[in-house]
Amino acid sequence: MTSTQSKWLEAELKFDSRVVGKHEVVMTRGQGSVVWDETGRSYIDCVAGYGVANIGHCHPDVVKAIRDQAERLLVMPQSLPNDKRAEFLTELVGVTPAGLDRVFLCNSGTEAMEAAKKFAITATGRKRFVSMKRGFSGRSLGALAFTWEPKYREPFGEAVDNRNVDFVTYGNIEELRAAITDETAAVILEPVQGEGGVRPASPEFILEARRLTQEKGALLILDEIQTGFCRTGKMFAAEHYGVVPDGMTLAKAMAGGVPIGAFVMTADVADRMPAGGHGGTFGGNPLAMAAGVAAIRAMKREGMAEQAREKGAYFMERLRAIQSPKIREVRGLGLMIGVELKEKSAPYIHALEHEEGVLTLQATPLVVRFLPPVTISREQIDTVVAAFERVLSGVNPRAERQAELAAAQKEEKQTE
Repeated sequence: MTSTQSKWLEAELKFDSRVVGKHEVVMTRGQGSVVWDETGRSYIDCVAGYGVANIGHCHPDVVKAIRDQAERLLVMPQSLPNDKRAEFLTELVGVTPAGLDRVFLCNSGTEAMEAAKKFAITATGRKRFVSMKRGFSGRSLGALAFTWEPKYREPFGEAVDNRNVDFVTYGNIEELRAAITDETAAVILEPVQGEGGVRPASPEFILEARRLTQEKGALLILDEIQTGFCRTGKMFAAEHYGVVPDGMTLAKAMAGGVPIGAFVMTADVADRMPAGGHGGTFGGNPLAMAAGVAAIRAMKREGMAEQAREKGAYFMERLRAIQSPKIREVRGLGLMIGVELKEKSAPYIHALEHEEGVLTLQATPLVVRFLPPVTISREQIDTVVAAFERVLSGVNPRAERQAELAAAQKEEKQTE
C-alpha cells in the first residue's frame, strides 16, 4: 500500500463508524461501466453502487443537469412548489404503470418503504402486513420489520416491532392465501429478490398476490427499489407480469447516482393520508430532481430497457456455458443476475476484485450477484465471464504472470 493509499484509507477507517465493512481500495472516478482506484487501476463494475448506476457512472446528461441546477437552486422544501420538481414528477408519472400517478418524494429506498408503510395504514385502516421470507426492505426500524433476515433485526430486539408482520415463503401460493386476511393492510414483495439470492417471482405468484389483495381490500406494494428503471429489461419489473400494484417503492437508479427515493401510488391511496401525515426536509430537492429528469430521459432515449433485456440474456447465456462443477444455477432477469454456487461465494468475489479487476456482490452466502450498468458492452461482459471462469477454476492470473516472470529471469541467468 502506498503512502497516498494509506492516507485516504486510514482516514476513512479512523473516522468512519465501522458499521460497513471496507474493501482495501480507494475508488476515485468512474465512467460508464468502469471505475478506477487512486493507483489508476481500472475495474469493470458489476456492483454499480448496489444497482444505482444503471445508466452508467457519470452519464454526461446527468452531470450537465447537476452542474446547471447547482448554479440555480439547490434546496427548496416541498411546501414551496419548484419548476424542476414539477418537471421531474411529470417525467416519472410518464413512465410508471397507468394509475400510479401520485408521488411522495424522499431520499432513499428505506425512506420510500417507511412512506409506503404509513400510506398503507391510512389507506386501509389496518395494521397487519404480509412480507416475504428472504426479502429485504431496508434497515430503519420501521422498514426493518418487513426484512426477513434475522441478523438485521436481532441486534435491536423488541425495538423492531414485527408482531403485525406475517412472513410467507417467496413463491408459495398456499402460504400467501393463508396469510392475507381481512386485517391485512398490504402485501409487500420484490418482483425479483435481490438480497435474497436474485430470485425472480413466478407469474402465478405475482398474479395471485394481486387477486388476493383486491379480494381482501388490501394493498399490493411492489418493492422496485432495485428492479426499477430498466434493470430487469423493462422500465419496471411489474411490466413483466402485466400487474399494476397499488403502490411501488422506488429509489436507487432513479437519478443516475444522486440520492433519491419515492413512493408512487394511486390517487385513492394518496388521498387517505391526512395532511401533514408524512414529510421530509430534503425530499424533492431541486438538485435530485434535475438529475432524475436527465436520467429518466436518457433511459428512454437510449432504449436502456431493451439494452438490459438483450445484454442480460447474453450475459446469462455466457455464464451458463461455463463448465464448472461449482455452479448450481444461473438465474435472473435482465441485468440482475445471480450465480448460485455449491460453496461459499465470498472467496470468488474477493478473487474477482483483487486478481481480475471485476467488482461483484454477494447475495446470500452462496450467490455471486452481477448488477452492471446497462451501458456495459458485450466485450466487457465477455471479459467478466472469462474472469469468473478463471477464478472458479482456481487459476490466479497474477500468480501465473509472476511465475512466468520468475521463470524468464531464471532462464536469462542460466544463459548468461
